Amino acid sequence: MDNKKLSIKERKAQAKQYRKTTSRSDLGFWKVETNRTLVEELIKSQEKTRQWGLLPLRHERMATSPFHFFRGSAIVQAHDLAITPRTDFIVQACGDAHISNFGMFASPERRIVFDINDFDETLPAPFEVDIKRLVASIEICGRYRGFEASRREACVRDAASLYQHAMHDFSDMGNMEVWYKHLDIENALENDPHLSEKVQAKYIRNAMEKALNKNSDRAIMKLTETVDGKLRIKSDPPVIVPIRDMLSEEKELYNFNYNIRKALDLYKESLPIDRHRLIDQYEPLELAHKVVGVGSVGQRAWILVMMGRENGDPLVLQIKQAERSVLENYYGKSAYSKCGRRVVEGQHAIQTAGDILLGYLRLPDLPEGVNDYYVRQLWDSKGSFDIERMSDDGLQGLSCACAWTLAHAHAKTGDRHAIAAYLGKSDTFTEAMVSYAKAYADQNEADYETFLKMI
Repeated sequence: MDNKKLSIKERKAQAKQYRKTTSRSDLGFWKVETNRTLVEELIKSQEKTRQWGLLPLRHERMATSPFHFFRGSAIVQAHDLAITPRTDFIVQACGDAHISNFGMFASPERRIVFDINDFDETLPAPFEVDIKRLVASIEICGRYRGFEASRREACVRDAASLYQHAMHDFSDMGNMEVWYKHLDIENALENDPHLSEKVQAKYIRNAMEKALNKNSDRAIMKLTETVDGKLRIKSDPPVIVPIRDMLSEEKELYNFNYNIRKALDLYKESLPIDRHRLIDQYEPLELAHKVVGVGSVGQRAWILVMMGRENGDPLVLQIKQAERSVLENYYGKSAYSKCGRRVVEGQHAIQTAGDILLGYLRLPDLPEGVNDYYVRQLWDSKGSFDIERMSDDGLQGLSCACAWTLAHAHAKTGDRHAIAAYLGKSDTFTEAMVSYAKAYADQNEADYETFLKMI
């Protein structure tokens, strides 16, 4: 809704009236339409641009469970959300806000913060695109872990309710106060007894410790080896394939290394000028293709090992392919012609603090042609929560942390006053999300069975 010229009071009143167009209860509706596009068609359409040799691995990872299928099939829910009741309250949507796409990382001040950590599908879209993907993922995750129905519902209910209340809190704040808000894990554990209890303080502290140790030094220890006195990336096909195994001739390797330097120059152009000098202090050493994630398998993703010129300190960058967002078919084309820039600009808009080396570039691949990429540090004190070990209490706490974080992202990039007014303070929205999560989890299980037959 474009109502920037209206006062906050007028925008709130207009948002309440909008319930007559799309009621809050409508957001909980899900029913398969007779003309619904086949799941296999959606998945195959997305895989046309993927590396064919890696599709069996992608399918294998998605076939692990309905939860893993959900993680890898954002295009299916994006399609379904576009044919269900929707609002016009536009935010910078994550586009793939399932529960495993939130985690910890270090801010530039080296504090461990909690935030969204995946932006491959980010695009301006209605706020419910994100919250409905989140609540569905909570229910699906709970089923995967074998939690009782009452506990799964409690997790979804708490997440939806906290999103609603957080949006009202942000509506009461000034613009700068909202902008600087963030979920500092250390402060939360010390000062928020509810969060400390819900998210299991000991478990979180262990995860924080692992995150702090996950850096370029750690990446070098895990991913490289020394052969004949030279450091090189370990070969572990098909997950990790060094460029030396792809290009056998010395001339090809020389030309490729020359192109990598040109690519770094293009990447630097997307960074603030003060970061140029930082990058210039490193020399590229070796490149390898590295498979990542579930839904991303088949995309081109590289790791570049670099070394400091004077004291040998390492820097490991990830260069990950960026394609059109799965939301673009339904909510409009991105304002950015380069897909890598779409990802980077979306991440800058949503995250409170992020990787100081986040950038993008467009370059020719061998032999696929021209592709867009975004670049970031491979490991910059990044940490995640182990879904496989998490208790139902842990899931409930994580769900709340995700919901607050999502509300904050939407409050920063959308009309928080209008969204808060639309949501209201009753439990209507919460009940709608509980209903949607259950219905779409059922749909996801049916789609999973269809997927298994497809592969």
